[in-house]
Amino acid sequence: MFDGQNIQLTRFDGGIVELCFNAKQDAINKLDTQTVTEFRQVTEILSAVSGIKGVLITSAKDVFIVGADIKGFDRIFKQTAEEIAADVLKKNDIFVAFDDLPFPSVVAINGFALGGGLELALSASYRVMSTAAQVGLPEVKLGLFPGFGGTVRMCRIAGPAVATDWVVSGKPAKGPAALAAGVVDELCEPTELRARALAVLEEAMSGQRDWRAVQRRKQAPVALQDDELKGIFDAAHLKAQGLAAAHQPAASIAVEMMAQASRVDRSQALALEAQAFGRVAKTQAASSLVQLFLNDQIVKKRGRQFTGQARPVKQLGVLGAGIMGGGIAYVNALRGTPVVLKDISPAQLDLGLTEASKLLAKQVKAGRLTQSAADQVQAAIQPRLNDEGLGQVDMVIEAIIERLEIKQQVLKTLEGVVRPDTVIASNTSSLRIDDIASALQRPENLVGMHFFNPVPAMPLVEIVKGSRSSNEAVATAVAQAVAMGKTPIVVQDCPGFLVNRLITPYVAGFLQLIADGADFEEVDKVMEAFGWPMGPAYLQDVVGMDTSVHVAEVIAAGYPERMKPVAANAVRLLVDHKRYGQKSGSGFYQYVAGEGGRLQKQHAPEAHALLAAIQPSGGRRFEASEVEDRMMLPLIVEAAHALEEGVVETPAELDTAMLLGLGFPAYLGGPLKYADWLGLTEVVARCDRYAHLGPAYQATPRMREMARDGARYHGR
Repeated sequence: MFDGQNIQLTRFDGGIVELCFNAKQDAINKLDTQTVTEFRQVTEILSAVSGIKGVLITSAKDVFIVGADIKGFDRIFKQTAEEIAADVLKKNDIFVAFDDLPFPSVVAINGFALGGGLELALSASYRVMSTAAQVGLPEVKLGLFPGFGGTVRMCRIAGPAVATDWVVSGKPAKGPAALAAGVVDELCEPTELRARALAVLEEAMSGQRDWRAVQRRKQAPVALQDDELKGIFDAAHLKAQGLAAAHQPAASIAVEMMAQASRVDRSQALALEAQAFGRVAKTQAASSLVQLFLNDQIVKKRGRQFTGQARPVKQLGVLGAGIMGGGIAYVNALRGTPVVLKDISPAQLDLGLTEASKLLAKQVKAGRLTQSAADQVQAAIQPRLNDEGLGQVDMVIEAIIERLEIKQQVLKTLEGVVRPDTVIASNTSSLRIDDIASALQRPENLVGMHFFNPVPAMPLVEIVKGSRSSNEAVATAVAQAVAMGKTPIVVQDCPGFLVNRLITPYVAGFLQLIADGADFEEVDKVMEAFGWPMGPAYLQDVVGMDTSVHVAEVIAAGYPERMKPVAANAVRLLVDHKRYGQKSGSGFYQYVAGEGGRLQKQHAPEAHALLAAIQPSGGRRFEASEVEDRMMLPLIVEAAHALEEGVVETPAELDTAMLLGLGFPAYLGGPLKYADWLGLTEVVARCDRYAHLGPAYQATPRMREMARDGARYHGR
């Protein structure tokens, strides 16, 4: 009946037609432009051909439909909100036409049916789901919500409480949860899926199931009283506000729209959904979160390009225990790589083992590991005070003190212990890999592997390629980071590498604000409201200001033309008064142990009194916009420098690193995506406005070219 690129239509005896999603040029099914076009064509065929009594909707892939083609969203974002709404409403006519076919339809959900995939399934009369499948509406994670009638049909099929919960949370559901929620009608084993879906279709065709009543319910307003609806949507709105990250309004907009749409018929409800979708698609969060998704695909693809050259790591060495070394050993052992953990200090070795034990105990308590499995992981970490076992390892990760001469000495000695082909990775945060390698006989085996603290929780690992690092060594480090469940990003060797390099001028902007009279607590409030998980003063307290001063000085020394020392340095002053932050109980803030031993920050009059000494002109109130610009512009400028210098190869890698390594506000999408959103013309204009603050605010010549040409970092 129809043989398209992505959909095939086959007629069987008894009036049954099978509509099979089977993208011939792809491993998965997506609701891309071609698929939607073909769905319209087959719906027209089904409507026109006589003798059809029922439709079975299936997938020939391991998934049903994973959702929309996100790569096509760039075109959508270029439209106005009104154009987007009109386009969505027009596409919805296709789903409405399928909804209103004069015979029943049953979807056999064999794998993932997410986003538009579930929306399409909701337009059928019934849904039979495999126990191996998952369904969900995850659009909120992209700053959006369902736009193919999903909010409208879900409210009428499963009820508004379920619909708002699924839309607001964005979480996928397995079969039992989907069945209990009323989103699907039957659940069965994968081997029984086709037969059971056909049986349900036969029941509908014979009148045993009143499929017409099901379809009528989807056309009418939600069958609940106004007071019931108000209670449901009021609760959903509170949940949306509680779950949503800063400046991500999709969930709240969706709930507000669904509250209105539940009280009107399908046609009016779909118009409300389309209008609200057009509005949310033009938000900064939607543009940025979609870009972050695409960035993730780029980063993963680049990671796969490296792993083909990697040496297999069957056993790993970790040199230097303590909290960091223990965390590295734990993650590797948990993921199946046996570890030799060495430290020359019994106390440090005990600390590393204790750290691993604590982390495993948390896994057992949370039900993610049995005690037996945890014991096996712990046994895979072999503690050593000597070099025993290091001669057999394929790779060593060094996590000792951050001092160049010590690292050089220790790694030079290590070369005499390990095999000639063993890769050595230094977990340094600020030292140049080339400087460390200068003392080694086999510098080609050395790479940087910069973990972020705490290692088990932080997903980013910067893989630092020195000028003499071999491609094989880099690839091995990348592959091992992936084996640890981390996101590796390869960066070139330079002071601060990427994340710490970019945060240094951001912190310097903060220090200059204080020197100019700003109240650090007000700056924290502004930047937290802007979207950062913590303000710059609180961040310094958490990191530890003695550490921060040392790292900042090392990095700034590498870029003397831009990273000028702030004469009245608040962090240096607090360090001089032994206020190191949380580790000492006081820094910018005072810290006391709260419930469960968690440190609580409190106002610290002593810190304000100390800082008053470096504000000769007294305190001054700054507008939020000025605080934001003075903090963010140096970071954007340094990001531009790093990209232009080839520290990373793509804007996607740079923005992903800042998101994963620093908690950069997701709704901004990263420094370069933020620059795109503002427009390079605006960024350059703001840089010029603050040029008097120094070279850190000076846009690069390339930024000025991009502003002149209307260019962007991401996309066309």
